[in-house]
Amino acid sequence: MRPTGRFTRRFAWSRGSLLAALLACCGSPAFGAAQLLQGGLESDAAGATLRLQLSGAVQKRLFVLPNPNRVVLDLPATRAAAGWRRPPPAGVVRSVRSAAGKGGTLRVVLELERPMVASASLTPADRAGRRTLTVRLSGAAPANAAAANAAAAPAAAATAAAGAGSPDAEPAAAVVAAAHAPRDSDRDVVIAIDAGHGGVDPGASGRGGTQEKDITLAIARTLAARINAEPGMRAVLTRDSDRFIDLRERTARASAAHADMFVSIHADAVRDRGVDGASVYVLSERGASSEAARWLAERENAADLKGGVSLVNVKDELKPVLLDLSQSASIGASAEAADRVLTALDDVGAVRKREVQRAGFVVLKSRDMPAMLVETAYISNPGEERKLRSPDYQRQLAAAIQAGVVAYFRLHPPEGTLYARQRREAGGGTIDLARSAP
Repeated sequence: MRPTGRFTRRFAWSRGSLLAALLACCGSPAFGAAQLLQGGLESDAAGATLRLQLSGAVQKRLFVLPNPNRVVLDLPATRAAAGWRRPPPAGVVRSVRSAAGKGGTLRVVLELERPMVASASLTPADRAGRRTLTVRLSGAAPANAAAANAAAAPAAAATAAAGAGSPDAEPAAAVVAAAHAPRDSDRDVVIAIDAGHGGVDPGASGRGGTQEKDITLAIARTLAARINAEPGMRAVLTRDSDRFIDLRERTARASAAHADMFVSIHADAVRDRGVDGASVYVLSERGASSEAARWLAERENAADLKGGVSLVNVKDELKPVLLDLSQSASIGASAEAADRVLTALDDVGAVRKREVQRAGFVVLKSRDMPAMLVETAYISNPGEERKLRSPDYQRQLAAAIQAGVVAYFRLHPPEGTLYARQRREAGGGTIDLARSAP
């Protein structure tokens, strides 16, 4: 069962409310948005250059994110034209993707092979009113990258915020290195495994008397053993006994262990005993926004963000910017990792929902790491209850979750880990790590 109750959403539209909604849509920035027409990507020995042709003047926000290394370009009041095609990867850029975001903002993301410094410039309008936005990626001195990036993080956020009001501004950006992940230290990738419920909170119960808290602990222990047998990985359990732990305490324990990912294990239940299958959840944008407000209201909880960035000396008006960037990074990474876990679970048994779901679960509201909640099966289904009690099926579920997590970190290893070093030695290809025995 999920760590929050079920919610029923009701939408009751009157003619007046429908008219108001239509007026709001017509007045939104999307109706007068600039268009992203086309783009090209070129690489050279020093880095890469992305050129985007736009139908008119745009604002822009440019920043970079670590683990995995990305350059993110936000274009408010902009949409992709029908003929827009993402440029193929080149050089240090592994992929280019784009998506419509909140409030009519178009987000373009460049996934990088290694940390880079990014800058942007916008040309004056041509006779047709079109402009070219150029994003230049260049390498930083490796020896000084960590110190320079840590010092530049608040300034980068400030410049990004200022750039929103100045279309031709050229914001500086810096990769923020995690405080606990020095480069080339060959540390383990740390996975926090959270067995749902426990103690006085049994969770859901099956018709045969099986309690969710026992199943989740058994799967969590099996998963932890497999993770610990994986070269370059280490597991920490938020609970390793039948005890009650508050939801926020679970994420606090993961943060204290410097975890690189948080995986919460559950077994769903509904009234219809015929419902079966697994599903995987990540944090919703709405949940992220409400949590950011709570962090800002509680100073002791707003001291540090993902990557070790401190809010202590940051101006109040810039704190929401840093929080939003941190949570956006975590949600994006969470969704990609969750999709890999969901794909692996599909080979084990039924999958209830074939797309990663989003919800505002408290246990997913971590500012320090990607997080997902795995509903392994429906304990309310008699057939799935029997399977959940089987140690063999528990091993299959644990193996599938492990496979998805490993696949994600092979492609996106945190800096300073054995995974990162082996990926660099492999020239950016798949890491050939020994797999643990079933």
